[in-house]
Amino acid sequence: MSPQAARSSSGRVHDRRMLAPVARWRPARAPLRSDRVAVALLLVLALSLSALVVASFWLYSSTRVHPGVDVLGVALGGRTGQGAVAALEAAWQEQRVVLLDGDRERPVRATELGLMLDAERTVDAALRVGHPGTHFLALIRGPTTVQVPPLVSLGGSQLRQSLEALAPTVFVPAVEATLRVSNGRAEATPSLPGRALDVPATADRIASNLPLVVDGAQVPIAFLEVPPAVPDLAALADEANARLSSPLVIRAYDPIRDELLRWAPPADAWAEWLVLEVRGASPPQLVWGVDVERVRSYLETQAQTLMPQRHIDIEAAVDAVAAAMQLQQAQVEFRLYHHPSQHVVQAGETLVSIAADHGFPYPWLQQANPGVDALQPGQVIQIPSPDVLLPLPVVAQKRMVISLSQQRMWAYEWGELVWGWTVSTGIASSPTSPGVYQVQSHDPNAYASSWDLWMPHFIGIYRPVPSSSFMNGFHGFPTRDGVNLLWTGSLGQPVTYGCILLSNENAAALYEWAEPGVLVEIQR
Repeated sequence: MSPQAARSSSGRVHDRRMLAPVARWRPARAPLRSDRVAVALLLVLALSLSALVVASFWLYSSTRVHPGVDVLGVALGGRTGQGAVAALEAAWQEQRVVLLDGDRERPVRATELGLMLDAERTVDAALRVGHPGTHFLALIRGPTTVQVPPLVSLGGSQLRQSLEALAPTVFVPAVEATLRVSNGRAEATPSLPGRALDVPATADRIASNLPLVVDGAQVPIAFLEVPPAVPDLAALADEANARLSSPLVIRAYDPIRDELLRWAPPADAWAEWLVLEVRGASPPQLVWGVDVERVRSYLETQAQTLMPQRHIDIEAAVDAVAAAMQLQQAQVEFRLYHHPSQHVVQAGETLVSIAADHGFPYPWLQQANPGVDALQPGQVIQIPSPDVLLPLPVVAQKRMVISLSQQRMWAYEWGELVWGWTVSTGIASSPTSPGVYQVQSHDPNAYASSWDLWMPHFIGIYRPVPSSSFMNGFHGFPTRDGVNLLWTGSLGQPVTYGCILLSNENAAALYEWAEPGVLVEIQR
């Protein structure tokens, strides 16, 4: 028998677990703290919902814009109508229309293009968004955004006027065909079309897509092609190359020595002096310009070879070369000049002999050496430039040569003999001075007051005295008193007072042939 079992007085055996007293039933009790939290949560929820309902009713029963309503990116929710109008008008002042110029954006104020916003009507539309039956649900669902399109219109002609004002900033001129010289050849560069803003087409794009434009869509600018005035210069390049294929010859003439120096710069060198310009368009004309600085540099280099006796008038030479190139001439000629010099007196020399040796009438040396009377060996005498005796432009193709020893003269043109005549020159007391002179004057019948002589067909060539008004020159047989002809039988021997005597017939022919500037060389 187990310890929990026992016998009763009647001898029965009982199980002690079965005998255990049964406890009295009591109802179960929940914890007091949990009940209170639940009640509090329900109460807060009820109050919150009530507050939201009241707030929603208050908000949407007023003149305020529904939350989440945007216009032009401006949140109007909660604003009164007047406040919303003010906000939109301020935003509109900063609104930009984006014009697309290729890859470049060009923002322009909408107001500058004449786009006008009706802010009041737009706000009226915004106030109508939503209705009381949806307010509460909107609050439960959470915030949503409603985009209200702005009411925009175009104002008159301002759009076109604004585009016309913009036009110069986007204008790209056509690139005209040009000519350039490279390596001695003319090359034509191709032309390119330009562009101009197409005002009507661009205005139409904006006007016909106004809602999208206001919403931020880019508007590609419409362009018109601007054709070049001169599309092709291949023919002018051929014309230039035809000239460039010929040489340019520069001739520097020394009238004192009757010497012609010839310089021929290479074609690829003198071609670089050119500045080709195209003028006109129907048809284009080729104008030959010159880079004078390059010409000057070349001539200065050549002048170094002439030192020290001779020199070039650089500016005159540059002008001569430029003029010849502009006229497409193959040759250009200019004059060489001589510097003044000095002479060291040798034993037995006089001012007269020194003057004759250097080709001057001796009074010119007296003027160049004031105060010099008696000469001493070793004394230095100043010799003027012989160019002072050639004051006029030189006529290089004609030259007269007079021989004092032979009493003859020869006239040449382009190196060819025109005439050879017997002449008479000055007597020993009034000699004809050796030197290089030029024709300076013509007088059909000049009067020499010192000798009371009338000299027909007079051609003046030099002043015996620098300050004198009279000249020595060529003339026919002189007369005195209008009747007596002098020296008619003296040709071939010195008889004059420094002039060169010809027969009347020869003097008349020379008078017509020898224009001012023709050179006269008088040799001993």
